Amino acid sequence: MRESFNSCQRITSSRSQWLGYRSPGTLGRVNETPHELLQDVKFDEDGLVPVIAQDAQSGEVLMLAYANEQALLTTIETGEGHYYSRSRSELWRKGATSGHVQRVVAVKLDCDGDAVLYRVDQTGPACHTGERTCFHRDLTGEGEVVPADAFGVLQRVIDQRLTELPEGSYVTTLHERGVGYVAQKVVEEAGETVVAALQGQTDELKGEAADVLFHLTVLLRESGISLADVARVLLERHKEKSQA
Repeated sequence: MRESFNSCQRITSSRSQWLGYRSPGTLGRVNETPHELLQDVKFDEDGLVPVIAQDAQSGEVLMLAYANEQALLTTIETGEGHYYSRSRSELWRKGATSGHVQRVVAVKLDCDGDAVLYRVDQTGPACHTGERTCFHRDLTGEGEVVPADAFGVLQRVIDQRLTELPEGSYVTTLHERGVGYVAQKVVEEAGETVVAALQGQTDELKGEAADVLFHLTVLLRESGISLADVARVLLERHKEKSQA
């Protein structure tokens, strides 16, 4: 049995179930076989189950596809998103031709057992149209802004800039001046945010707050920390408070 299978563990809650896979080593070891991990999945008459892919960092819903048992087992085994093509009647790996692969960090089963969630680190766009998500067409107008969408874009852009360090990029300039300079910018923008709040300048407050978040994200990444790491701390604190 491969390491990824040995890292499987089922965790059941009132709303969802882990099918058993997360990144190797994070959930400990159990003695369940791969097929035992899928015993609660309710496949339809064609042997398929719908799978939603969600960005593990931002929470964005990326795509909807289908998987049969082999696709789920292959996903669990390899840690890469696999699905079943209903039109071609074959197993397929996301990104096999485009390079836009999905590293699956968790697989969850819904409360009724008839839908699966892949939480993924998506390389490039998830949609064949080149859009970040397949759900890019709005049927109800622009709608409300979802904070997670903005934070996801912010994290991805800063990650890309710090990886490529393109000439003329403000992030490149911040990187070249060092962590100390970035930290000073966070303090500076935080002070301007406070002033805007105290003076009741609503529009300025929004802008200054955005500047704080931007520079703080750069500072975090320069320190090897992501927004997801910070979010994890917040959720753990909430969990501790709710259980107290």
